[in-house]
Amino acid sequence: MADQSFKSHARWDPPFHFFLMPVIVGTFLFSVKHAWAYPNGMTIWLVLLCAGLFVWLVKTRMYALAVQDRLIRLEERLRMERVIPAELMARFDEFTKGQVIALRFASDGELTELARRALDEKLKPKEIKAAIQQWRPDLARI
Repeated sequence: MADQSFKSHARWDPPFHFFLMPVIVGTFLFSVKHAWAYPNGMTIWLVLLCAGLFVWLVKTRMYALAVQDRLIRLEERLRMERVIPAELMARFDEFTKGQVIALRFASDGELTELARRALDEKLKPKEIKAAIQQWRPDLARI
């Protein structure tokens, strides 16, 4: 995906979204149905095991996204230090995590004004992305 825009920036990880999640959710649902029909220690254990696998899968995905969010925040702090005025950079800690993550898509030319608007108007990440005129793609996020 070489081009990105507000409408096309969402990323899908096919092995995760289209294989692992359906397999784990399907197995969990099957195990619940089986435990309902044949309640015993083993079928109940299977339900708990599948629930544990689902939680494990979701938590590992969330940990990876949290690391990416921290890295984006660091990258954007460094980018903003060279692009936006010092008086605006002094307000960096006022940005929410979501605002910083959304601002990464703004080109250098529109970053200052959009960052100022984000802080002054308390723009939500979706509003920031919608306001971007020159989209700067992020092809590394999974």
